[in-house]
Amino acid sequence: MAIRIITDSTSDIPLDQQEKLGIEIVSLSVRFGNEEYLDGVNLTKEDFYKKLSQCEKLPTTAQVNPDKFAEVFRKYMDNADEVIGIFISSKLSGTFQSAEIAKNMLNDNNIFLVDSLSATFGLALLVYEAVKMRNEGHSAKEIYSAIKKLTGRLKFYAVVDTLKYLKMGGRLSSSSAFLGTILHIKPIISIAGGEIVPFDKKKGLKAAAECIAQKLAEVKPDTGYQILFGDSAAPDLAKMLKDAVSATVDIGSSEAIAIGAVVGTHAGPGCAGVAYIAAAGD
Repeated sequence: MAIRIITDSTSDIPLDQQEKLGIEIVSLSVRFGNEEYLDGVNLTKEDFYKKLSQCEKLPTTAQVNPDKFAEVFRKYMDNADEVIGIFISSKLSGTFQSAEIAKNMLNDNNIFLVDSLSATFGLALLVYEAVKMRNEGHSAKEIYSAIKKLTGRLKFYAVVDTLKYLKMGGRLSSSSAFLGTILHIKPIISIAGGEIVPFDKKKGLKAAAECIAQKLAEVKPDTGYQILFGDSAAPDLAKMLKDAVSATVDIGSSEAIAIGAVVGTHAGPGCAGVAYIAAAGD
């Protein structure tokens, strides 16, 4: 009996890391008009942002359906393996609900499902911790319980360079977007309660990066866990944010991940953020 860890493509963990990490990544689909792609399979992140910059209407993402999950789960059930599934927030996609339906269809008690209440590199952070615990010899129930608890301590903040995509997605009025652009206002978003929400706004990217760094100083990271940084085709902004954070707190073991379709659709290119586990009690 082995422990199998499954996540979805919105974790933005590169597909070529599946074998190295010993996980399986199930892809959502992304639709631009009448064109449909499998996230990360026949649509790279580079191609996604190129198409996004040219579209007049935001793309849509479609959840993994229950039959696909049942197919994946059944493969491991046949080997009497235990399955831990960690998926995008149920407030952002129906993927977690599809996994639950598949589990109920199969009526198997060896399938453990976690609603990450996050996305992109926030979700990846939980997957990496699950892999670490599995490799340390923890049981599936121990991993499930620990990861579920960590969802309540997971923090996610990102600065957005352009207001265009927040406006297109209806998260910002046209007048606010116009005024914000003129005044060089940069919104900071967070994922709270499983949803993408506005957190703050600052004039200029440097001030926004420093605002996020200050948040980490107030609600400090637990040094027992990785800090993950992410960006959407914005290496300079990513470096600015990482420098601001590292000047404020000890970032210890950190890694960078490219933001994909789900958060990228709302934030657009030119977004950079950080995800971490808050110290207990903060």
